[in-house]
Amino acid sequence: MDQLTRPAALLLDFGGVLVATTKRPDWSRELAAELYERFGPAGLSIDDMRTDIEAGAAADSAWKNAMSRPAAPRELTHREFWADFVAADWPIGPQNWVIAHATALCKRMGEVRQDREHRPGIPELLDAAAAADIPVAVVSNALSGAVHRDYLDRTGLVKQLALQVYSDEVGVRKPNPEMIQLAVRALGVPVEQTWYVGDNFDRDVVCGRRAGVGATILMEAPGTYDRPYVVRAVPDAVVPDADGLRALLLASI
Repeated sequence: MDQLTRPAALLLDFGGVLVATTKRPDWSRELAAELYERFGPAGLSIDDMRTDIEAGAAADSAWKNAMSRPAAPRELTHREFWADFVAADWPIGPQNWVIAHATALCKRMGEVRQDREHRPGIPELLDAAAAADIPVAVVSNALSGAVHRDYLDRTGLVKQLALQVYSDEVGVRKPNPEMIQLAVRALGVPVEQTWYVGDNFDRDVVCGRRAGVGATILMEAPGTYDRPYVVRAVPDAVVPDADGLRALLLASI
């Protein structure tokens, strides 16, 4: 691998790069219980709601895989997730309520679904970028970017970030290159002088290639090599973790 050119900005995915996530095994029952408490006996049991919430999450995952194929995919709206993927067959009262509160419910789902912690070496990576005067931005797909913002605020990592771009907030999703273009325009840097770092092929590597970044870097995480189909795009570099990315960055300075 040739040495990479010093980046004018470092763009990072959230889950898998900045943060490692662990699914909470009983998340769907917790969310269903909260909804049941709100609705009471409205023709749905807790098990009914749990089944449909899990089915909605599975449908969302399948939809996301499919949306890695179009050239410029849009993001699913919060309303669409709850109206079409979860509550399409619910009684009208509960259905209307979850649609009306879809944004808050997507955030709550994100809060109960996973535990998060930043990957080892992330603070040191951000320190190295700051010392080199290289701005760092998050560019990430998200059902609820508000959950990611809360995490970064709570941990203090937000202080070392110049920008956050989340798909649910801007209406497009990776591998739509507009996700990266939005970030570089806001940062005022040429896209061809940026690095984009993600943890999967079909969304991150493809997005970097489509956007024309200076380097597309794959950071390995659980699931990185579980591609939903053959992806022809390849990264410029592969690193195992944040320490590997920091070494790559320091070598370019």
